Amino acid sequence: MKTLRWFIGLVILAAIVVLIIIRPLPFLFYHGLPYLKFLGRALYIILLSCVLCLYRVWRGPTGADRIVAIDILGIMVVGLCAILTIPTGRSWYIDIGIAWALQSFISTLALSKYLEGRGFDE
Repeated sequence: MKTLRWFIGLVILAAIVVLIIIRPLPFLFYHGLPYLKFLGRALYIILLSCVLCLYRVWRGPTGADRIVAIDILGIMVVGLCAILTIPTGRSWYIDIGIAWALQSFISTLALSKYLEGRGFDE
C-alpha cells in the first residue's frame, strides 16, 4: 500500500512538472516582457513547493518537522512576493515580503522555545 501511495504521488508530481514546462501562468504580468514564461514557471514552482510544505506541516511526524516546514513556507512567500514585484512593477510586494520574513523569523523562534519547554523570557 505504501508503494502505491508513493507511485501515485510521483505521478502527480511528474504531471505538475510537465504542466510547469508546457504552460506557464500568463496572468498578472505585462505581456510585452521577454522573460514572461520564466516568471510564470517560477511562480508555478513556488506554488508547488508551498503545497508540499503545507503537506509537511499537516503530516509532519514531529513538532520540529512542522516548525521547519512553516519556516520554509515563510521563505517561499517572500520569494513569491519578489517574483510578483518584477513583472507587475509594484514595489509594495517587497514591503509585504519584508514584513512576512520578520514575522516568520519571530514565530519560528517562539515555536522553538515552546517545544523546548522554555519560557519566552529565557
